[in-house]
Amino acid sequence: MRVAELYTRLSAEIPDHLSCDWDNDGLMCCPDYGAEVKRVLLTLDVTDDAVDYAVAGGYDTIVSHHPMIFRKLKGITEPKHIKLILNGIAVMSFHTRLDLVEGGVNDVLAARFALRDTARFTAEGIGVIGTLPGPLAPSVFAEQIKKTLGVPMMETIMTDTPCHRVAVVGGDGKDFVPEVLASGADTYLVGALNYNTLSDLLGRGVNVFVAGHYYTEQPVLAALADRVCRLDSTIVCTVFECNRIRIL
Repeated sequence: MRVAELYTRLSAEIPDHLSCDWDNDGLMCCPDYGAEVKRVLLTLDVTDDAVDYAVAGGYDTIVSHHPMIFRKLKGITEPKHIKLILNGIAVMSFHTRLDLVEGGVNDVLAARFALRDTARFTAEGIGVIGTLPGPLAPSVFAEQIKKTLGVPMMETIMTDTPCHRVAVVGGDGKDFVPEVLASGADTYLVGALNYNTLSDLLGRGVNVFVAGHYYTEQPVLAALADRVCRLDSTIVCTVFECNRIRIL
């Protein structure tokens, strides 16, 4: 399979019309549209580490969730961009459309906790709400989140209400708080909330678990790798752990 075909076929499954207007995902770098795709590296972010790993490992394509190029560039001067071009490595990013598509970020996150009877609960269609197999004490669910996602530490609001009806939003979820409160959820599992938003949720009767932007979105990469392999079983896919941020 060629680079252009892989991007076209992935875009058929994860269509760009789902992307938010402010987003900038797509084919970020393409030294050769006709290059054969043999080795694909999947990463949340196209970091310097990810590019170095791709170069050293002989990868010809990087597929990321967060766009490699998000804001307007004034020039191609970053070392990682130059390395990609010189080594003939294509980069394609699937951002908000991967949040929205069926089987995307939030569906994968909901599946990690075996949520049942799931549905979208935001106007944009990003968040997913569902029911745990059984009610859990907030402290028990907190430990399950940490174990399941590999989260070292979380900010939480824990009430006297068991966790049962759970709304999930991978990544930044501050814009969806009103819809969480209106959804009937007793629990909000989210990647990131700022301090003021978290403070505003105090006393609202909802358990809140802020599990980390990275940790709530990283799980989708395995599903994205599966999509690539279904399109061409000869392609070797590797999921890269790009997070270098440490909590002391």
